[in-house]
Amino acid sequence: MPIHPTPQGVRIELHVQPRASRTEIAGMHGDALKLRIASPPIGAANDEIIRFLAARLALPRRAVIITGGASGRRKVVAVEGVTVAAARLALGLAD
Repeated sequence: MPIHPTPQGVRIELHVQPRASRTEIAGMHGDALKLRIASPPIGAANDEIIRFLAARLALPRRAVIITGGASGRRKVVAVEGVTVAAARLALGLAD
C-alpha cells in the first residue's frame, strides 16, 4: 500500500512519470502510486506534484512536502492534516 499513516497525517510513496499529456493518477507501479505529470522532469516537476496532491486532497500547498527523492522518479511525500482513508478516497484508491 503506497499510503502510510504518520502522527501528523500520511506518507505517500510515488513513482513519477514526467512529460505526460496531463497530470493524473495512473494506478500502481510496484508498491508505489504512479503519478503522471505534465511538466518536464527538471524544474517544475516537484511544484506540479505538490500542486496536484494539494488540490486532490483539498489541502493548502504548505501541507504537502516532498521528503525523499526530490531529484528522482521515486518520491516520498508527507501530507499533514489528512487520514489514510481520506487520502485513499481522494486519490481514487478506495476499495
